[in-house]
Amino acid sequence: MTNWNLLAEKVLQGKEISDQEALDVLECPNDELLQLLHSAYQVRKYYFGNRVKLNMIINTKSGFCPENCGYCSQSRDSSAPIQKYRMMDKETIIKGAEQAHRLQSGTYCIVASGRGPSKRELDIVTSAVEEIKSNYDMRVCACLGLLKPEQAERLKKAGVDRYNHNINTSEHHHDNITTSHTYHDRVATVNHAKEAGISPCSGVIVGMKEKKEDVIQMARALKALDADSIPVNFLHAIDGTLLEGTNELTPAYCLKVLCLFRFINPMKEIRISGGREVNLRSLQPLGLYPANSIFVGDYLTTAGQEGSKDHIMIEDLGFEIDYVNEEDLV
Repeated sequence: MTNWNLLAEKVLQGKEISDQEALDVLECPNDELLQLLHSAYQVRKYYFGNRVKLNMIINTKSGFCPENCGYCSQSRDSSAPIQKYRMMDKETIIKGAEQAHRLQSGTYCIVASGRGPSKRELDIVTSAVEEIKSNYDMRVCACLGLLKPEQAERLKKAGVDRYNHNINTSEHHHDNITTSHTYHDRVATVNHAKEAGISPCSGVIVGMKEKKEDVIQMARALKALDADSIPVNFLHAIDGTLLEGTNELTPAYCLKVLCLFRFINPMKEIRISGGREVNLRSLQPLGLYPANSIFVGDYLTTAGQEGSKDHIMIEDLGFEIDYVNEEDLV
């Protein structure tokens, strides 16, 4: 039996866990799961206390994506019956910020499908962000696909605090998920955001037929990228996508993945993201022992848990909502 408390102490001493220790976390026997969660919580509590960051997404452009990502209902190869629409206008995006404010979200995430933003789309987003930042004390995150350096600079100038571009999977597994862009294209976009002075957000999707070793590589890659915020998505396989019918995850395994990401990226925001409700199911509250952030409201093309239930879950745990403050706006 692994001594999970000693593993937490090792992490808190600033040491990296080994590949074997990382694999032990993912293969933790279920009858030791509570001990594992307790040790991950010690790390989470040290850096974040019992605070929970809330994030809300607005899907400003749905469908019409030329990429072939196997998990995505908006992909060119998807036949999923989703709502499709072109870029929203500025006013609609600003109204979404009002809703995020009502839901007590510290971060408002402006997301658009596509390979990367057009000039018109970038104009709409930057104009909306300028007005949102003048009206609300919240962090704004943009997720618009692959970025060029000059586009990252425009977003920074408009007031974008954070840019999300997920690596999604390991470099080794990437070509099994998409071939219309490379793993290095994704890494380059994260670096462009960093170079423009925007806080980098990058995460993963677990459950896409990868190996446990791939999950470990994902967590280490994000440590190397120094991502400030790490969304951990669990595949919600949508009918009509290339990964339709994939169902590899259990609630217990999802919790082990969250513990692993906490141990490898101890000081970072670990966010339970897409697929939380369908994969963690009744164990959702336990996910907040290793993770310190969640999305509230709906995701891109799938529904999330009602916001009030998330607030109740946080309150029932004895945790509290972590409101945005000036030092977070980097």
